[in-house]
Amino acid sequence: MYAIIETGGKQYRVKEGDVIDVEKLPVEEGGAVEISEVLAVGEKDDLKIGTPFVPGAKVTLRVEKHGKGEKIIVFKYKPKKGYRRKQGHRQPFTRVKVEKIEV
Repeated sequence: MYAIIETGGKQYRVKEGDVIDVEKLPVEEGGAVEISEVLAVGEKDDLKIGTPFVPGAKVTLRVEKHGKGEKIIVFKYKPKKGYRRKQGHRQPFTRVKVEKIEV
């Protein structure tokens, strides 16, 4: 069974046992999160699509750790003007494990 969930403004296709990185969640490590914003739930041939969410469906996630992603460099410059700006950014994330999908 798999589900398509929405969290942090992004959508993820998950199944039980998957480990994914999502936008940072305000939950301590080892804690659980229930996502009720389930867009679709399906098995091999049976697919339930919500409008916009599937009623009564929820996905339980276990928080494994918090962290920061790889550093990206934002570099702006204008040729022949001496204008240069260099800035780095590391996006915070939460690594979660999908424990249960309920319909």
